[in-house]
This record gives sequence, C-alpha cells and structure tokens, in this order.
Amino acid sequence: MPDTPPVTLQDVHDAAARIKGVAHRTPVLRSRTLDELVGAEVFLKCENLQRIGAFKFRGAYNAASRLSAGQLAKGIAAYSSGNHAQAVALAARELGTTAVIVMPEDTPRAKLEATAGYGAEIVTYDRYTGDRVAIGEALAAERGLALIPPYEHPHVIAGQGTAALELIEEVGELDLLVVPVGGGGLIAGSATAAKGLLPGIRVAGVEPEAGDDTRRSLAAGHRVSIPVPRTIADGQAADIPGELTFSVNQRLVDDISLVTDGQIRDAMRFAFERLKTVLEPSGASGLAALLAHRVAPLPRRIGVVLSGGNVGAERFAEIVAG
Repeated sequence: MPDTPPVTLQDVHDAAARIKGVAHRTPVLRSRTLDELVGAEVFLKCENLQRIGAFKFRGAYNAASRLSAGQLAKGIAAYSSGNHAQAVALAARELGTTAVIVMPEDTPRAKLEATAGYGAEIVTYDRYTGDRVAIGEALAAERGLALIPPYEHPHVIAGQGTAALELIEEVGELDLLVVPVGGGGLIAGSATAAKGLLPGIRVAGVEPEAGDDTRRSLAAGHRVSIPVPRTIADGQAADIPGELTFSVNQRLVDDISLVTDGQIRDAMRFAFERLKTVLEPSGASGLAALLAHRVAPLPRRIGVVLSGGNVGAERFAEIVAG
C-alpha cells in the first residue's frame, strides 16, 4: 500500500478554516520593476505583514487551537530562533493560556522583546553548544506543557501551507513557487498546497549558502547534518532538516537554490527602496534568489513567499549598510 503523506491538501484547507479571522490574509505585492529585472511575472506573498511579522503564526495557532481545554490550562512550550517563539506566545495569549519559550542567547533583540511582550516566559541557551530540542522536551515534561515544535508537527506544517493556498486562490495558476527553507515546515506545507492545487507547478526552495543542509540532504537521499550555520539569515540557521518535513520535501520539492549573505542584503535593500516593504534576512532569501538569477529555468508566472519582516531598525540599518 502507498505511504500516507503526513500532511494533505485537505489538512491545509482545514487549517485555513481554523485560522480564518485570527490570522491575517496577507496581501500579494506586484512590481513592474521587479518583473523586468527577473524577466517574469512575480507575485510576492507578504507574510512580513502577518501577525507577529511572519508566517509562523499560521502553524502555531493551527496547532495550539487543537489542544484540549485541560492541556491549554497547563500551558504550551516551544523552542525557536524568534518567529515561532512570537507565534506561539501570541497563539497562547489568543487562546487564554501561557507559553514558555526556549530561545538562543543571540536571538535578535527585537524578537526577544516581542516574544516577552506577548506574555511568554523566555528560557535562553547557546545555539552553538546547546540542544534546543532536548531542552524544550525536558522543560515541557517537567512542567506538563504541550510542546509545539517550529516545524516537526503535521498541524504546524498544514498551517504554514495556508500561505501558498491563499496566494494561488488570489492570483490563479503559477508555474513556479519559491519558498525560503529553514527547518522545512513552510516549504513542506506550501508544496503540499501548491502541488495539490496545481500538479504541474515547480517548487523551489532557497537556503543561505552557509546553511545548505536541505540541499545536501535532497542530493544524498537522506538527512545530512552540517555545522550550525553562521549567516545573517538567523531564521534559516538550521543544521539538519526535520525528519517529518524532509519526508514531505523529498517527495514534493523540485530543487534548492543557494544565496549569499550579500545577495540577501541586496534583496532587503531592494524591497525597502523599490517595494517599500521591510524584510528580515530570511524573509528576503526567496526574493534574493530571483534578483541574483539563482533560480533556473525561469517560467512565466512565479510566486514567492516573503516569509517575515521581524528585524529591528538598528539591525536593519546595520545589515543593509553592509
């Protein structure tokens, strides 16, 4: 018998119904200048304008809202470099419960402050020596909390896929969908939605050059671990793809493009100056791949997920100044 996929198009539709009226239906941005530079029609799904400033709220709320009343009374735990942290914190607040979040010590200040601002308790660790999964699991077990991981969860993946679902519902048929890749949850959900709706669409992931664990894993046919990446794209600083997300991406993702920190910086600058929108480094990587001509072949109609815009003013200025 064929393997049953962990996430289906119906799961994404169910997630869309659950988050309706809670998550934003984010706008799609067009730019004639961008189209001319790329040589195609480009449709930008602005998840930087999602609640908490990134796509992560979709999956976090979809997962948290399915917990029992008894579990919600005990609380939620998560581990995250920043955006999932904020997403779980806000989802917990929306659902009337509490959240404890394990975050790297070097998380950008804006993300730490925002997570605390949503009411979460923060526990920090060293991302280069600590094991956030082990820390998070131990903390959840000790306190009786429900652990919602950033991508290794079918409800999280299905929730993230609603971004691609909305994009295709709004703009119609696309030939290519370009999605940033960190742990793989966004592209797994997006590919599930996109290929469920448009079987002929190509799905391309984008990773920073320093953090190409998914590209290496797809090439090898199994998950490959790399040293923790050092890149300005902190949201994509994964050292190994998720087991669940990789099982989806191995079936549905067609290829992975790589971009340099410099190309990400250029894309952030372009988005600010020409599109009048603010992107964090991870949120700009898909745009960077197009502007740097790292995606080939280029079809006529391309969708890109701008995954987030959580970057403080000082850090933004520092990055775009080089």
